[in-house]
Parts: sequence; structure tokens; C-alpha cells
Amino acid sequence: MAQSTQQVDLAKLEPVLAKYAAKPGSLITILQHTQDIYGYLPRAALIAISKATGIAPAQIMGVATFYAQFRLQPVGRYLIMLCQGTACHVNGAESISAIITEELGIKDGETTADGLFSLKHVACLGCCSLAPAMMINGEVYGNLTGNSVRKVLSDLAAAAKEEDKA
Repeated sequence: MAQSTQQVDLAKLEPVLAKYAAKPGSLITILQHTQDIYGYLPRAALIAISKATGIAPAQIMGVATFYAQFRLQPVGRYLIMLCQGTACHVNGAESISAIITEELGIKDGETTADGLFSLKHVACLGCCSLAPAMMINGEVYGNLTGNSVRKVLSDLAAAAKEEDKA
């Protein structure tokens, strides 16, 4: 379970463990709630889940690494999920990825140094009619062009700057 050591407040996880730890077959639910709390699956939380459920850490890691929805490292404030499905691929997802890399200086799986953006290529967002498409923090952006991607990234960076001022 090697990953960066970052302090996490395990008290936030206690209600989830109290509700689900004794329920067979609830590991995925526990992991989903854990990620909702922390934004990713911290090592300390995975160890706490193992202790509370009696599930071996290796088995928990097996589940966490099998499903693409789970993250083992913190992500930026804005998680860009760029669709790589067939429709998006055919309609230019590769060039959209290149533009994001050019604009932000990150590739798939990386986070900007300021912690603002993370990029993750995903198999399919289910938005084929909007190809190429990306989702950022749950909001879908479709029919992407170089200019529209640059504008979205710029607008989000500006919004973050304004939020940080307040």
C-alpha cells in the first residue's frame, strides 16, 4: 500500500464504518464514501477500513486498483476526465489531450504543481453525441475544440483565483 503519507482525519470515516463495516459485500460502498470524504483513498483510511471490516489490506487494494473510479493519490481542485471512447477518439480526443497538456503542463494521471488541475483519461463518459467530451468535477463539456478547452481552463483558473481571494 505504498503512497504518499498525508495526514487524514480518520474521525470523518467513523460514521461510514459504523454503518457499513459489518455488512457483507459493502467494501465498494465504503470505498466510495471514503473517496467522497477525502477526494481519494488515503493509505491511513484503507488501513482503518481493513481493521474495521476484517478484509485484508491486499484485497482492499485489489478492489481499489481494479475500478477506475477510485483514486489512490490526491487530485487537483478540478479533476478533468477526458473521454477516450471510440466516438471521442475519432472526433479528436488526442488533440484535446495535447492542448490540455500544452496549457497546463500535465499529462494523463498528473496534477499541476499548484494543485488546481488533474488530468485523467477515462474509457467512456457516455456522452458520445457530444464527442469529443470531458467532464470536470461532474460537469460535462462537449463538442470540444482547442479554443473551447482553453476557455474552460482559463475560466476555471480565474474562478479559483476569485474564490481564493474571498
